[in-house]
Amino acid sequence: MKRKIGNSGIEVAPLAFGGNVFGWTADEATSFSLLDRFVDAGMDLIDTADVYSRWAPGHAGGESESVIGKWLKRGGKRHRVIIATKVGMDMGEGRKGLRPDYIRQAVEASLRRLQTDYIDLYQAHADDPDTPLEDTLGAFADLVTQGKVRVIGASNYTAERLRQAADISRRDGHPSYQSLQPHYNLVERADFEAKLAPVCAAQGIGVIPYYSLASGFLTGKYRSQQDLGKSVRGQGVAKYLDARGMRILAALDEVGRRADATPAQVALAWLMAQPTITAPIASATSVAQLEQLIGAARLQLTQEDLDLLGEASAVAD
Repeated sequence: MKRKIGNSGIEVAPLAFGGNVFGWTADEATSFSLLDRFVDAGMDLIDTADVYSRWAPGHAGGESESVIGKWLKRGGKRHRVIIATKVGMDMGEGRKGLRPDYIRQAVEASLRRLQTDYIDLYQAHADDPDTPLEDTLGAFADLVTQGKVRVIGASNYTAERLRQAADISRRDGHPSYQSLQPHYNLVERADFEAKLAPVCAAQGIGVIPYYSLASGFLTGKYRSQQDLGKSVRGQGVAKYLDARGMRILAALDEVGRRADATPAQVALAWLMAQPTITAPIASATSVAQLEQLIGAARLQLTQEDLDLLGEASAVAD
C-alpha cells in the first residue's frame, strides 16, 4: 500500500492530508480530531506550507504549521507521520522567494511552528526566476546535511525548470527534488500529462497532486449553474460545467455505482492509479468528510473503470 517519495527512502500511504484548512476552516480542536483520525486510519503524509493561511482576514501565515506543531507536541505522534511543508510564497515584508538566506530563515521559522527538529519533505512552493537554481539547491543541500530536512521537493515548476534542477543537482552533487506538486486531476489533465509527467517518470520524481478534487467539482456537488451558490468555492468550478465536465461526472457516477463508492472516492482512486503518482492531496473539515477520503485509499478500480474514466476525461487534440 505504501509508496516511495521519488527515489528517497521515505514511504507514505497513498493519500496526503491537505493542511491548508488547519487553523482556518478547521479550528484547533477540529484539526486535532482530523489529524488523530487520519493517522489512526494508517495514513501518514501531512502537507502544509508556511504561507497557510495568510489569505484569511487577520492571519499572518504559519497558522497551519502552528496547529500541526501543537498536535505533534500533544500527541507524541511525530514518528508516525511524514511532515511536508513549503517555502517561497509571499509572507509579507519581503519574505518570499528561494534565496539561500531566506530559505535559512524560513526553515527555522517552520521548525519552530511545527515544534520539531526536522522536516521530512521540504518543498519549493513556487519557482523563483530571480534566484539561480544552483543557489536554491545548494541551500537545500545544506539543510539536508544539517539534518533539518530529509528530502526536498518542488511545487509549481515547469517541466523545463524541473529538468534543469535535476541536471544541476547531478552535476553539483546536491540532493535532488524527489517530489513535484502539480495541479492535476480528472478535469485538469493536459498540462501535467503532456509536459510534466514525462520528466517525473524519467527522473524518478514522485507526484503529489493538489486540487485533486478540482475545488469540489469532482465530488459531484456542482452539476448546474444553480449549484454554484452552494459554497464560496462554487464560482471557481463554473468553467467545468461544460459537455466534458458532465461526461466526467456521469462516468464517476457509473463507476461509483459499480464500486459502491462516492464520486470523490472514485476521482481520488483514479489519481492514485496513474503512473508516477505518490499520493494526491485532499482536505477535509469534518471527520465524516475525512472518512470518505480515507475510503478512496482502499478503493481498487478495475481496468474497465479506468478506461471509462480515461475516455470521459480525454482532452481533445
